Amino acid sequence: MSRLILVRHAEPVDDAHGLCYGSLDFGISPAGHEHARRIATALEGIDYGAVYASPRRRARETAEPLALVQGLEVVIDDDVREIDFGDFEGRRYEEIEAAEPVLYREWMESPTTVRFPGGESYTDVSVRAVGAFERIRAAHSCAVVVTHGGVIRAGLAAWLAMPGPAIFRLGQSYGGLTVVDWVEDIPLVRLMNGESITR
Repeated sequence: MSRLILVRHAEPVDDAHGLCYGSLDFGISPAGHEHARRIATALEGIDYGAVYASPRRRARETAEPLALVQGLEVVIDDDVREIDFGDFEGRRYEEIEAAEPVLYREWMESPTTVRFPGGESYTDVSVRAVGAFERIRAAHSCAVVVTHGGVIRAGLAAWLAMPGPAIFRLGQSYGGLTVVDWVEDIPLVRLMNGESITR
């Protein structure tokens, strides 16, 4: 059996609120740092052999306490980074709606079909993220991956054979924990978006 513990990064700094951001490199807020320490405490009794993180600061800062409690170094994996919104990065949603009303409507109504100008599509994220998860789980009996809501949803959609548009029915709170076990290569989702786990 192998296990992945997926963690959405903790709360970002206030400057991120109201902006479209994926590749923009915001860190986590003071409350986010406290939340990251609580996550590390919640996982203290779990024997995980590695902590991976997206290269984005918000993921790295969330991962650091998790690595520290096990005496590990955070391994940065570019393939579990958040979607790149391209030309939309750093812009306010109302600004995007005013400037690109047709594309904005498609994004709101059918987000998994949109390719962001100068950026990525959901399919791009899904392919690289699911590949990364497979590679990480093949290397460890249990590993933690600190990443982003869309990346975790893409993994869950693949493992649960869900249609793409259904991923937005899956809650992903800041700091939420998702646990997936593989038994004879069959993925079993043990927990989704939880606050703590048991062995």
